[in-house]
Amino acid sequence: MKHGKEDRRVKYTKMVLKESFLNLLEKKDISRITVKEICEDADINRATFYTHYTDVYDLQKKIEDEFLDNVEVYLSQLDKKGKNVNDFILAEKIFDYIKDNAKLCKLLLSERGDLSFQKKIMTIVYDKIISELTDNNKLSKEDAEYVYSFTITGCVGIVQKWLDDNMKKSSRFMAETVINLTYGVINALKSQNTK
Repeated sequence: MKHGKEDRRVKYTKMVLKESFLNLLEKKDISRITVKEICEDADINRATFYTHYTDVYDLQKKIEDEFLDNVEVYLSQLDKKGKNVNDFILAEKIFDYIKDNAKLCKLLLSERGDLSFQKKIMTIVYDKIISELTDNNKLSKEDAEYVYSFTITGCVGIVQKWLDDNMKKSSRFMAETVINLTYGVINALKSQNTK
């Protein structure tokens, strides 16, 4: 019984520290955020902070890792629901997930966020789509890598713009845009290769 209470307290402490960190990150760059500020905002002592994290960057990395794990779980659940989830539906569900986690995504994908994290998130998401797009369209491995690189970078930009615009466009519109742009690149490469 006591162990369960400790687990709840630890979860609560981490949640409060995370929220305080994100609130501060909205206002200033991570390099200017101190452990002291996070703890004061969270009403948690510094010793407790250091029980869970080594510094502010460790807290950011753990938030990013948790988000990546959640995306992986979310995508695997979609895969289990039906073997024939088409690209448009999968992409729409991904945009729904981003929308449901808009504040966190906006911060992690902003200029204050970590560029390597941004690429990781888009890689996880797009890995679920790109293989089918390239397999069905018979692109060479080399061409597929160009499509992949172009699309990953483009997706980060599209998601950032969508979040900056307060997600005025629907998840479906965004999904169709990303998939159609990708198919456009694939078709352009296929037509170039047949000349």
